[in-house]
Amino acid sequence: MGNAELRAMNKADLKHRTMRFGLEMIRLAEALPKGRTEDVIGRQLVRSGTSVGANYRAACRAKSTADFISKMGTVEEETDESMYWMELLVEAGVVESEKVRPLLQEANELLAITVASIKTAKRQSNPKSALRNPK
Repeated sequence: MGNAELRAMNKADLKHRTMRFGLEMIRLAEALPKGRTEDVIGRQLVRSGTSVGANYRAACRAKSTADFISKMGTVEEETDESMYWMELLVEAGVVESEKVRPLLQEANELLAITVASIKTAKRQSNPKSALRNPK
């Protein structure tokens, strides 16, 4: 996703994408074979995957830039954790990589959007430091 696409994405679009991501995590967990390991990982996957959208919604209602940055940090962590659980399922041979490839791609895109949003918010909250260190 390019910079222009990142800027064009609005809150409603991202709310929809993060909710859809959570729904896909639920569907993936429900499709796992029945077993103790799959049950534990499935719960973790549902928890982290649905947390992405819930925390993004919270970030949209942030009371300050610092609050927004903090909540988006949680979105970043939960997205990354979701990726970890999907990768673990593949490495353990529980699901085929083809099944989670589109979900991992979406997670990567959501992660990139989240990181870019955090960087932008930090830059805008401290314009003097952005001039000294543009990255």
